[in-house]
Amino acid sequence: MRIAILGIRGIPANYGGFETFAEQLATRLVARGHEVTVYGRRHYVTLPEREYRGVRLVVLPTIRHKYFDTVVHTFLCAFHAWWRPYEVILVCNAANALAAGLLRLVGKKVAINVDGLEWKRKKWNWLGRLYYRLSARLAPKLAHVVITDAEVIRAYYWQRYGVQTRMIAYGAEVERRPDPDGVRPFGVEPERYILYVSRLEPENNAHLVIEAFERVETEMKLLIVGDAPYARAYVQRLKRTRDPRILFAGFVYGENYRRLQQNAYCYVHATEVGGTHPALVEAMGFGNCVLVLDTPENREVAGEVGIYYRTAEELRQRLQEVLADPQRVIRLRERAMARVRERYDWERIVDHYEALFFELLGAPHSDRASARRVMKEVGS
Repeated sequence: MRIAILGIRGIPANYGGFETFAEQLATRLVARGHEVTVYGRRHYVTLPEREYRGVRLVVLPTIRHKYFDTVVHTFLCAFHAWWRPYEVILVCNAANALAAGLLRLVGKKVAINVDGLEWKRKKWNWLGRLYYRLSARLAPKLAHVVITDAEVIRAYYWQRYGVQTRMIAYGAEVERRPDPDGVRPFGVEPERYILYVSRLEPENNAHLVIEAFERVETEMKLLIVGDAPYARAYVQRLKRTRDPRILFAGFVYGENYRRLQQNAYCYVHATEVGGTHPALVEAMGFGNCVLVLDTPENREVAGEVGIYYRTAEELRQRLQEVLADPQRVIRLRERAMARVRERYDWERIVDHYEALFFELLGAPHSDRASARRVMKEVGS
């Protein structure tokens, strides 16, 4: 198949979950013999080449503004894609529903991954929230299929709009490997730090994690990985902590990110808005004991392997408990990796996307039999 992916910042990933998802999906589809093009934004794609691991890269400009960056770029990508021979186009982000409609006008088969309930994010003003709500309502009408990455989000679309979506979760790799030399440049030692990963925006609750950790009795450190280009005041407030055990690493990707995940003592997840959160799935796949903010979406991912909390005080208590019980941590690590192998393996996720794309085309293919088996498993 000839496949295009748009609506993201670009690959290789250097920002967020959609970018990591696009990199994993695109490169694995190429390995299966498909032709894949990924669109990116000029100020995010740093590679001088226009190919990455067999994936063709198209880099276009945009307006660097909190409210226009994604939508303007995706419209440019849609117009560029009009004249290209793509058979299937995957659009990421519900905000790009109108662009999906443009592509459908010229006969492209279009799927849109809407992510979570984006209008609940505190970073958007009333106009941004309204736009996201309208886009979510329009997405099922403008694309051939809507993809959700969590059962909770799929249920929302059915109950709110009467729309059946395809639920295909986010993926992760499964491996835990000690690497003392790899994490020391970040000021930490293996098994001697607690890890938090997220964009530093209010609904991801880094402030709650800091508040809890400041009252934990331990010599371990809290390493905060992430940043936010449009939340500078919030980030500055976080960095005013006087606790010398709290370290800020900024954005970290690739092998360094893998090393930090694989060598943490435990991982804290505090995000309250969205579907399947990539960092949580990755933390589990990399063998972490996970302490998780208690929301339906987070429980869906972590299940019985998560340690749940609702407040900063509860998180403080849970952290104190796991710090005092290394054997419990080891047991939960093994169970977390087993859960990812069963539910969130990347090859399994790519199977689902490949099968869906075959179905959209309705084309005969030597892999159609296996594709049908996967689609039967995924359900309507």
